[in-house]
Amino acid sequence: MRNLLPIAFLLIFSFCQQKVSPPEPVYPIPDERQIVWQEMGYYGFIHFNMNTFSDREWGFGDESPEQFNPTELDARQWARIAKKAGMKGLIITAKHHDGFCLWPSAYTEHSVKNSPWREGKGDLIQEFVDACREYGLEVGIYYSPWDRNHPD
Repeated sequence: MRNLLPIAFLLIFSFCQQKVSPPEPVYPIPDERQIVWQEMGYYGFIHFNMNTFSDREWGFGDESPEQFNPTELDARQWARIAKKAGMKGLIITAKHHDGFCLWPSAYTEHSVKNSPWREGKGDLIQEFVDACREYGLEVGIYYSPWDRNHPD
């Protein structure tokens, strides 16, 4: 009986607590899309493009597509490592301001279609998207509207 006495007191006093109202919201309150963005957490950004091979920080659009030749490129490796690192998604630079496209663009000659990589038939963006989907990662594509290679 002595063991039950402390439990009885705890139960009695727990009902004596005053109910507290929730705090007033602090405005502005994030909308649903902003909350989803906040919960995304950890993403990776892959800036793999012509500058990887031209040894320049800023490309001018005058690089030869023949410089682009990643002989051991494996987008699945990127996705696998990102997933192991706890990332929820990856973003890739599909076209930076130098104008070089990592897919065989029909609108410019400054793309992988004129490189030796995969004999000009490669599409790094498609490989990247497929790899991310295989590993359950969200996909982001960075595309610069500025194009120092194309006059339009």
